[in-house]
Amino acid sequence: MAASPTNPYAEAGVDTVAGDLAVELMKSSVRATHGPEVLGGVGGFAGLFDASALLGYRKPLLATSTDGVGTKVAIAQAIDKHDTIGQDLVGMVVDDIVVVGAKPLFMTDYIACGKVVPERIADIVRGIAEGAAATGTALVGGETAEHPGLLGHRDYDVAGAATGVVEADAVLGAERVQDGDVVLALASSGLHSNGYSLVRHIVTGAGIGYGDNAADFGQTWGEVLLEPTRLYTLPLLRLIEALGGGVHALSHVTGGGIAANLARVLPQGSWAEVDRSTWSPSPVFRVLSDIAGSTLESAEGTWNLGIGFLAVVDAAKKDAAISALAGEGIPAWQVATIATGGRPTGHFEEGAKGVDGGAVRLVGAYADGAK
Repeated sequence: MAASPTNPYAEAGVDTVAGDLAVELMKSSVRATHGPEVLGGVGGFAGLFDASALLGYRKPLLATSTDGVGTKVAIAQAIDKHDTIGQDLVGMVVDDIVVVGAKPLFMTDYIACGKVVPERIADIVRGIAEGAAATGTALVGGETAEHPGLLGHRDYDVAGAATGVVEADAVLGAERVQDGDVVLALASSGLHSNGYSLVRHIVTGAGIGYGDNAADFGQTWGEVLLEPTRLYTLPLLRLIEALGGGVHALSHVTGGGIAANLARVLPQGSWAEVDRSTWSPSPVFRVLSDIAGSTLESAEGTWNLGIGFLAVVDAAKKDAAISALAGEGIPAWQVATIATGGRPTGHFEEGAKGVDGGAVRLVGAYADGAK
C-alpha cells in the first residue's frame, strides 16, 4: 500500500488548514461591519468598497492611517487573552483619521504569527471587528501570515490600515486655531497602547507576574494592563457636527505624550501651557510610577497620563463641547488656552514628529484626587 503523500509546506511549519479554519471562525464578525457599500464578502484577494458613496461630497479628500499595537501584545500572549487587542488596533489606526475631521470608511488588518491557532486568530479579529463597528468602519480585508522559525508558536503581532474621507473645506488643523481658543482634555481609559515597553520593564523589574493579583485594582496585573483603548471617532464626529465649526483642531495623545502631540496641531508662533492641576492621572499611572520609584512627570513623554485626546475649540463653545462629550460618556475638561503673543521663558515641546507647529509645556502639579 502506497504511503500517504506528505505536505512539504506543513512539514516546514505552515498549516494552511488551520488558516482556513481561522477564516471560517472570523467570518461572522467581519461581515457584521459591512454595510451596502462593501462588495464581495470575505476571502477575496482585495476588499471592494463602493466609491459612489463619495459622490455627495463637493471636494472629498481621502485620509489614511496605519499603525500597530506595539508590545502590549506581549501581555495578551502572556495571559492567553486575545479578545481586546483588536480594539486597541482600531483605536491606534482609526482614531488617527478623525484628527483631521475625517469619517472612516474601511480598514484592513494584518496578523503575523509563529503558528496559526484558529481560535486565537478569531479572538483577535473579533476584537478588531467589534472596534471597527464601534467607529463606523467596515473591515474589508486582512491577512494572517504564519512565520515559523521567525516567531515562536505563541508569538504574534498585529497591524492595520484605514481610509476615511473629509470635505476639503472641513479639514481640521492648525490653520483653524485662533488666539484664545480653549484646549479640552478627553479622558483616556488607561494606558491605551503606548509606553508598554516601559510598563513591561517596570513590571518585570519588580518581579511581578502578569497573572499575579494587583491589589490596588482587584484584578490580575495582566487584566489591568490589557484595559482596551477608548474609541473616540464617532463621539468626536458628532461633536464636530454639533458645534458647527467650533472644533478647530484635534490631537490623538499617543507616542510622545500630551505636550508633543498637542504641539503638532497648533500653528507656528502659538503656545499653550497645559495645567496639570486640572486632573489627576489614573491610578494605573500612579501605581506604576510608585513601583518604579519615579515621578509622573518623568513619564510625560511616554504615557497619556489620563488624557486620550485633546480638542482645540472656540472658547464660546467650550461648555457645549464638555456637555456633549459627557453625554457620550467621555469626561472632558479645560487644560489650556491657546496664545499667540509673547511666550514665557523656559522649555517648551516643539517640532514633534517633524512638524513645525506650536509650542507646549505642562505646568503646575497634578491634582491629588480623581478627576
